[in-house]
Amino acid sequence: MLEKIFDPDSVAVIGASRTIGKVGRAVLDNLINDYKGEIYPINPVADDILGLRCYHSILEVPQKVDLAVIVVPARFVPDMIDECGRAGVGNVVVISAGFKESGIEEARLERRCAEIAGEYGMRLVGPNCLGIIDPHSGLNASFAASMAKAGNIALMSQSGAICTATLDWADANGIGFSRFVSLGNKVDLSENDFLLDFEGDDKTSVIAAYLEGVKDGPRFMEIARQVSHTKPIIVVKSGRTAVGSRAVSSHTGTLAGSDEAYTAAFLQSGVIRADSIEDMLDYIRAFSNQPIPHGRRIAILTNAGGLGILTADACDMEGLSLASFDESTIQRLRDRLPPAANMYNPVDVLGDATAEMYGYALDVILEDPNVDGVILLTSPQAMTDVKSIADVVVGRSGYLDKPVLCSFVGGCRVREGIRILVDGQVPNYSFPERAVASMRALCNYNDIRNQTYPGSERFDVDERKASSLVKDAVVSSRRVLGLESIDILRSYGIPTVETATARTLKEAVDECEAMGYPVVMKILSPDISHKTDVGGVRLDLKNAGDVERAYHTMMSDVRRYMPDAMVTGVQVQKMLSGGREVIIGMNRDVQFGPLMMFGLGGTYVEILKDVSFAVAPLSRSDAKNMIQSIHTYPLLTGVRGEGSYDIDSIVDVVCRISQMVTDMPHILEFEINPLMVLPEGMGCVAMDLRLTLGEE
Repeated sequence: MLEKIFDPDSVAVIGASRTIGKVGRAVLDNLINDYKGEIYPINPVADDILGLRCYHSILEVPQKVDLAVIVVPARFVPDMIDECGRAGVGNVVVISAGFKESGIEEARLERRCAEIAGEYGMRLVGPNCLGIIDPHSGLNASFAASMAKAGNIALMSQSGAICTATLDWADANGIGFSRFVSLGNKVDLSENDFLLDFEGDDKTSVIAAYLEGVKDGPRFMEIARQVSHTKPIIVVKSGRTAVGSRAVSSHTGTLAGSDEAYTAAFLQSGVIRADSIEDMLDYIRAFSNQPIPHGRRIAILTNAGGLGILTADACDMEGLSLASFDESTIQRLRDRLPPAANMYNPVDVLGDATAEMYGYALDVILEDPNVDGVILLTSPQAMTDVKSIADVVVGRSGYLDKPVLCSFVGGCRVREGIRILVDGQVPNYSFPERAVASMRALCNYNDIRNQTYPGSERFDVDERKASSLVKDAVVSSRRVLGLESIDILRSYGIPTVETATARTLKEAVDECEAMGYPVVMKILSPDISHKTDVGGVRLDLKNAGDVERAYHTMMSDVRRYMPDAMVTGVQVQKMLSGGREVIIGMNRDVQFGPLMMFGLGGTYVEILKDVSFAVAPLSRSDAKNMIQSIHTYPLLTGVRGEGSYDIDSIVDVVCRISQMVTDMPHILEFEINPLMVLPEGMGCVAMDLRLTLGEE
């Protein structure tokens, strides 16, 4: 799709310069060094640059240009794009900065660039970017300090500085790239376009990205689900905190969504999230040249017991299991290893182990059918031949299609061994914990590539009635709705507690008498979110006297805590007992849309903050994963002889709410708290709700 961006027959540099230190000179130098196609410098005041004929305008170039790289001040960029369009250029990279990252007027300038490119059907990378590199075609249309080594990793980044730092790191670690893209402000081409391009590129096996935001969240998820079945996608997402989000906005003008939404979206679409640039670089080393394991059973081979124990601990914490060796494996190890060696996992060949002993043990372990991958550790004792051990490992890399990750721990004495591993394309990590994290990423991808994504659950609901209730509220400028709007839940088949509203004490008593005791009384006010905090909830009222006393004290408490709150009455509900309270909520995220939330309800959610998130619309499996991923999930399955609660009914409600908030984009925030979950087989009941609406 974007072939002529990465493998053009001709490139023009608009803003090419003779002056060393200018970006236009650096781009031209990089092209001359490696690119074999036609190069056309464009500069209105020069006739030749570095021995190449220079044209005053791209309109003067006699041949059609596949790719134009623009390096001129921002105010001139729209005119240059227009000239490219008139010249029939198909693709443009705008390196120039000074667009939406700089202010409102500059954002308008950027939009004008996009409009002009769109009018001519051109594709545009940037602006405000480092450029692009394709080592396989020899294209270095960037101002990076060096050309990338050819390899199988495609990397895109919203930060040019991270691009250059990654290139330098890759040179030092023998890592090569298939395609290298600085995204910049993504006025046209974005991560979604490049994901699809990388998917179809035969030279790309691994996809990595540094992102500050995504341009179209739902489309990103759709594409990532497709691509991740065949190629791993590793992403570092910055702007995780409020401080970071503000920095993102000032950096590239990206409107960052909530970090919870990104975490959920990545999890639901097969993206492996790296917590740091270091993690991303660690992971791509493993993915670029090691096979994907078929399970999570890991063997540890070491010459130092302490390192083996630390690695075993790390495996357990990362969700990997220590392989249980076949009896024949243990016997083969016993046949050749010293009597003092440990034959079980971790296998400790002792500090004086020779390279031959390492090689024998590694062969035996890899041949065990219960082993999916190996982490090999080396500590430099006085008698340790680190170089020979490294040679042995390189010779067995890829053996039996099982990954081998190394951690040669030390400094000067392991340096030559590490160089041999790097040259042999065997990943080495400074410390065992990093090797384990990378092995976990490989194992996670084995699950991802086999992941299926069932469609979202759809129910037969009364959408028209619910939409009418929401529309009436919007028209009447009611932005916050509470229990008085419980019919919205009923329209979507969500079970609700028997409820009645009352404007006066007499009405409240009458409703309670008709409903039957015991009852719960709650204040009705669009201004009060947390009723319990202001004395707005009374429980277990057993008769009319209880109702009268509760009514007066509740009104007094509410007036004391929130004297300006508009109170419209009270709501009475049938008192339920014997259930577990959970909360189900939604916040409409800027990038991804409805972000669902689940956790234990009532005051638990405030104290424990043990909640999970997922992007709607949800399948039943998505809903089950949300419920099962909270730490306190065992409280729903039954503890200390307590019976299980009706988890299937929670799944049903979560899916119905997912459909509701997807159907009605006017709902910005939504919460059922609590949803009372009854014992297994008895269902659940919504006890309270609150939702916030956007403008019409």
